[in-house]
Amino acid sequence: MRKSESSCPGKGEERKRVGIMGGTFDPIHTGHLILAETAYEAFHLDYVLIMPNGNPPHKPGQVHASMEQRTHMAELAVADNEHFRVSDFEKTPQDYHYTYETLEFLTQKHPDIDYYFILGADSLVHFHTWKEPKRICQCCRILAATRDRMETAVLTEHMERLEREFGAQIAPLETPNIDISSNMLRERVRKGQSIRYYVPDAVEAYIREQGLYHKNLTEKH
Repeated sequence: MRKSESSCPGKGEERKRVGIMGGTFDPIHTGHLILAETAYEAFHLDYVLIMPNGNPPHKPGQVHASMEQRTHMAELAVADNEHFRVSDFEKTPQDYHYTYETLEFLTQKHPDIDYYFILGADSLVHFHTWKEPKRICQCCRILAATRDRMETAVLTEHMERLEREFGAQIAPLETPNIDISSNMLRERVRKGQSIRYYVPDAVEAYIREQGLYHKNLTEKH
């Protein structure tokens, strides 16, 4: 699946517009869903692809729920939204794919689609450290969520730097600053606190049924 730097096809007419939001989704929560919905509406996307990571290289040993459990939680979360889809693409023996590999595969398989890669402002700051950032930029347009309390001038500086260095096409995505993190939700579960309204009801029920997050990761191994 590794291809040359020119592996992503050019743009043409009658193309679909598909958003991609990757993450561990451990668990998926309301903040993720609002970000995806905002991107769908603001950029007139055909749909948004929710793509749980396997065991991503930048989070070694830090994923709590299994790939199957995290994928199922994502499916439960978006079941009532016809323009969200869940992909288990990264459920493979190697257990993860670098982002550039995933995007190159998708653009080769679906040459009629333009992909819009949804990122939080915090991730954009570290984007230059990702594997093959130029190849990522050749395969998609980046939507940078203007949240995480980052100053507009600082975000603009990072966007311009990536445009210069990697030829990135980046558009700001205005979103509300919803201060929810998966880490915070896992901690609330561990302490026996409610996560109602932080996650969809079906996800909350699944976490309870599966007994997820009741122990620290170090206690599980």
